[in-house]
Amino acid sequence: MENFILIFHFLIAVVLIGLVLLQQGKGAEAGASFGSGASQTVFGSSGSWNFFSKATAVLSTVFFATSISLAVVAKNKTVVDSDLLPELEAIPFEALQESDVPAVNESTEETSEVPQ
Repeated sequence: MENFILIFHFLIAVVLIGLVLLQQGKGAEAGASFGSGASQTVFGSSGSWNFFSKATAVLSTVFFATSISLAVVAKNKTVVDSDLLPELEAIPFEALQESDVPAVNESTEETSEVPQ
């Protein structure tokens, strides 16, 4: 089920990217007043704005729904493994504090002399 949602999510993302790239910018309507508006009649006299905006809204809603469903599936899939806990309790506390890095002595006196 997770793989089906993931593939569907990917396909929706690719189609959504394509739809956004096909849309005209806000300044594109200004060119129609100078005579270049006749070439934009593929989607009818109302233009392509309504079709692309509605398709983008629907696909973005589906994209968010698949995102949430993938998050829920991933959350339900995680399992806290309690097999490691007894092994961690068996380690003595002193062994956890030992380190190969030597400790810094706080009792060393710092001199304020600058070498010349």
